[in-house]
Amino acid sequence: MKVVVLAGGTSTERDVSLITGCGIYRALKKNGHEAILLDVYLGYDGSTEGIFEREYDWTENIGAISENNPDLDAIKALRPDGDRNFFGPNVLKLCQEADAVFMALHGANGEDGKIQACFELMGIPYTGTDFVSAAMAMDKGITKDIFKAYDIPTPKGIRLKKGEQEKERVPFPCIVKACCGGSSVGVCIARDEQEYAAAKEEAFRYDNEAVIEQYITGREFSVGVMDGEALPVIEIAPKQGFYDYKNKYQAGSAVETCPAEISPEQTARMQEIAVRVFRALRLKNYARMDFMMDEQGNMYCLEANTLPGMTPTSLLPQEAAALGISYEQLCEKILSKAFM
Repeated sequence: MKVVVLAGGTSTERDVSLITGCGIYRALKKNGHEAILLDVYLGYDGSTEGIFEREYDWTENIGAISENNPDLDAIKALRPDGDRNFFGPNVLKLCQEADAVFMALHGANGEDGKIQACFELMGIPYTGTDFVSAAMAMDKGITKDIFKAYDIPTPKGIRLKKGEQEKERVPFPCIVKACCGGSSVGVCIARDEQEYAAAKEEAFRYDNEAVIEQYITGREFSVGVMDGEALPVIEIAPKQGFYDYKNKYQAGSAVETCPAEISPEQTARMQEIAVRVFRALRLKNYARMDFMMDEQGNMYCLEANTLPGMTPTSLLPQEAAALGISYEQLCEKILSKAFM
């Protein structure tokens, strides 16, 4: 099968996406597919004739994930026409020629439904959920509204637009998040007024709207759902601080246990909530839901990730491995759903 693995882009999660894309690309090649790895923004400006049959290592210029956010201004400077056309050279042409596109994108312009909507109009099969559910899940404010409507337990919180006067306050400590961010970029804990002001400023660097919610003290978990069925629960315990960008993607920064060491009843409850979230947000194919559990055993769903990371330290592959599903088999399973 001819497959374009689409990664990169211009979101704050660019580096993570590239590593995800590399892993998926290698797995698909190992599975016998004619795969190529494309940066959705930078594209490919060489000859495309016979490109899927060429023997070429598409991962050769992909480096390690930085502890800092990528230099997006430098990336955008490589495309003087980027403000007129997000897609890089030959990206749409090659996606149309492929049998399917494996979405390895994270964050804005990739996980927010925009590219999915374009592919729907062009009749291009792709992996992951559709554009409507992707857009809803990407917006943390909309997600919280849906959680409330479907009685899904989630931390109490408010939405705040940049420059808007606050009509109510969330008691300290609280979490301040960029509304449409990911990988914990633009997320801060605020314990007093000074930290709160700094946290809002940081969140508004990435979005014009923020979500401010109660800080839950306890243990952090994640549950993947594939085709409406929950995977094993995984627990994440950062060695320092909370599960921020560095702890998510720097090897050894967190202890991850799968299956999580919680009771069978707690496992079943968390998996049941994850499936309810999957259905409430109208998700398709696969997704991953993040949870906190406080000291009294109360569970809170934080958000849904519609294109979970597939890096060497990512959670979904670890959950699948607990069921005996290899990384290559997981990629194949996800790819097979692109045509449904």
